[in-house]
Amino acid sequence: MNYSFHPEAEEEFIEAINYYEEKESGLGYDFAIEVYLTIERTIAFPKAWPIIEDDIRRSLVQRFPYGILYSEDKEKIYIVAVMHLHREPEYWKYRI
Repeated sequence: MNYSFHPEAEEEFIEAINYYEEKESGLGYDFAIEVYLTIERTIAFPKAWPIIEDDIRRSLVQRFPYGILYSEDKEKIYIVAVMHLHREPEYWKYRI
């Protein structure tokens, strides 16, 4: 199964990598690895995480306060948001 990012989800992912890298050298890389591992788990077990609205599910990133919001179809996972869990919880809804 493949995956793709909503353009704004990819942008917020890159911004988060840059933010963590500015905080501490190598931390942005660690964040990126944790997000990609979360995506891999999501692809392997797409129905394992709870539905938060309509057909959108959220898988949690380890070590960082982020969730991957996604929908799935037969061919791919579509990542709607790489969401910081302590910020505005509904900002991504216009993307679906």
